[in-house]
Amino acid sequence: MRTDTFMKDHSVKSGILLALLAAALYAINSPLSKLLLGYMPSTLMAGFLYVGAGAGMSVIAFIRKCRKTEQSEMKLTKRELPYTAAMILLDIAAPVCLLFGLKSTTAANAALLNNFEIVATAIVALVVFKEKISVRLWFGILFVTLSCALLSFEDISGLQFSFGSLFILLACVFWGFENNCTRKISLKDPLQIVLLKGIFSGIGSIVIGLCLGERITALWSVFAVMGVGFVAYGLSIFFYVYAQRILGAARTSAYYAVAPFIGTFLSLLMFREIPRNTYFMALGLMVIGAWLASQDKPIFKKNR
Repeated sequence: MRTDTFMKDHSVKSGILLALLAAALYAINSPLSKLLLGYMPSTLMAGFLYVGAGAGMSVIAFIRKCRKTEQSEMKLTKRELPYTAAMILLDIAAPVCLLFGLKSTTAANAALLNNFEIVATAIVALVVFKEKISVRLWFGILFVTLSCALLSFEDISGLQFSFGSLFILLACVFWGFENNCTRKISLKDPLQIVLLKGIFSGIGSIVIGLCLGERITALWSVFAVMGVGFVAYGLSIFFYVYAQRILGAARTSAYYAVAPFIGTFLSLLMFREIPRNTYFMALGLMVIGAWLASQDKPIFKKNR
């Protein structure tokens, strides 16, 4: 009996570590992407972020195959093709909007604004997929929305919107739709899902960027961006899925909710940006909203 309890406690601790690791890995996205935007155009960067995730997952898939690890994961079929295609197209649009937004807002703001994905995912689930939303989650949505509204104003007295913040919110809306599409195929092999996201979303964004006239001027930036993509997009969701299987969806979401706050802390350290007073007000609202949302049944957050 004691042995069973010990094994269960050990498994739970492993799940918590995996969830926190997934959050920390995704948190590096906003500050490092903002830094690299000085060396690569935004649409091409969005593409290479996903290509990096796909390439890294390809290596993991190859290692898994060489070791002949037994897998019981179900593969995607033609039945899931519409949701898979929508997931890929939305994964092209969302990071492009995010990187456009990062050009004209602080990385710390962007890190917090990413939590609007909770709101977008919930609304899409309610309106399009007819899912029920609890009172607790509605309150979480309210606090997150108020926080995002504060962060979206450059000047509260003049009511001037920050276009950078609006692009980040639009990215969250796209990811909200994408999360609901990914939900329809979430029982399939997570490695295969990340591979498809990485390869096809990445190539799509790169083609669009080249058609828009964007060009790479520093070759080293390609490898740097792909490295960020592998860590922040590829490994993050990979570890998240396995943490979810140990802890369950609700508890994993609660631990993963620390990601924007880790990202904010890293942004303040890297760029030494001094936030406005409204930032700290928004931070308080966001903490409350994220906590309320994480305590509810999660809505497939961060299938990135």
